[in-house]
Amino acid sequence: MDTIKSNNSLIVFGNKGLELLKSLILKNNYSKLFVLVDENTKKNCLPFFLKQLKNSFKINVLEIKSGEVNKNIETCEYLWNELSNQGADRKSALINLGGGVICDLGGFVASTFKRGISFYNVPTTLLSMVDASVGGKTGIDFGLLKNQIGIFNEPKMVLIFSKWLKTLDKRQILSGFAEMLKHGLILDKIYWEKLSSLKTVDINNIEKMIYNSVVLKNSIVLKDLKERKIRKVLNFGHTLGHAVESSYLSSKKELLHGEAIAIGMILESFLSYKVLRLSYDDLINITKTIIYFFKKIKIDNSQIIEIINLLKHDKKTVEGKVNFVLLNGISNTEIDVLVDKSLINDAFKYYNNLS
Repeated sequence: MDTIKSNNSLIVFGNKGLELLKSLILKNNYSKLFVLVDENTKKNCLPFFLKQLKNSFKINVLEIKSGEVNKNIETCEYLWNELSNQGADRKSALINLGGGVICDLGGFVASTFKRGISFYNVPTTLLSMVDASVGGKTGIDFGLLKNQIGIFNEPKMVLIFSKWLKTLDKRQILSGFAEMLKHGLILDKIYWEKLSSLKTVDINNIEKMIYNSVVLKNSIVLKDLKERKIRKVLNFGHTLGHAVESSYLSSKKELLHGEAIAIGMILESFLSYKVLRLSYDDLINITKTIIYFFKKIKIDNSQIIEIINLLKHDKKTVEGKVNFVLLNGISNTEIDVLVDKSLINDAFKYYNNLS
């Protein structure tokens, strides 16, 4: 697969990417090299990764606990302390080997340590391959609120190895697939139709599509790295999806990011039908496709109230008004759309009434 050039970063696939990573490390002659893992990537990915580097470099391993619940300032403080204690300086570099939490948090830690050290992303989940590792968003959650603290800073390079997908269970694969569906919905109708026609989602039938999703996301990032305007389209499904995800974090029930975004896309497609020009046929098409892949969950009234209250913390909220990204049609988006609160309640009614 061809190398993808982002603003200040390269996205490279497979063995070609591994060779480039090694050459960049040699070229930059880092004083110290660190790799960040969680207990899962330490077991399933780190041995292979270190073997591929062929002991060319001395690497210090930093480990944190997995899960969105650990994407917080306390984990950052632990890592800043570890970097300091192990003698990291401004000529050091950090390799983030893991999923979205590792890439987001690791990028933020690197970007803020001694006002910024170099970092590389090696995503190991489908979600991080098509989303978190690309685009320069680094950050952490603040309490139960998603991605409230962070900065834009691109890694020197992203290495995508589809081999890692073999370490994932079906739920994790589907979590990443939700973001791929989103890319089709907002940017490429043909891609959406190709994805929605799949009967099953597994490594064999989506591996080559990872490249398509990265190209689509990168095409937007190139135009608007810091999300002033057009990049907002990537937030489709995320305004309500993130609020749903935060609500589940507070209840300590497990809901993966992609599962929450799948719910958000149905809710926001309903709003698109009510507020913009999304046709009823397209609404049903989107709904049936997402429900086919993602099991519907029951969201009770008290939780709906909590979710709506959480919207005031959304990063697109300005002066108390929540701005949605909605659809005029498949691959036809509109940003900064204001929606009446009563319609949001109707959207949840629509979702809860699905069979």
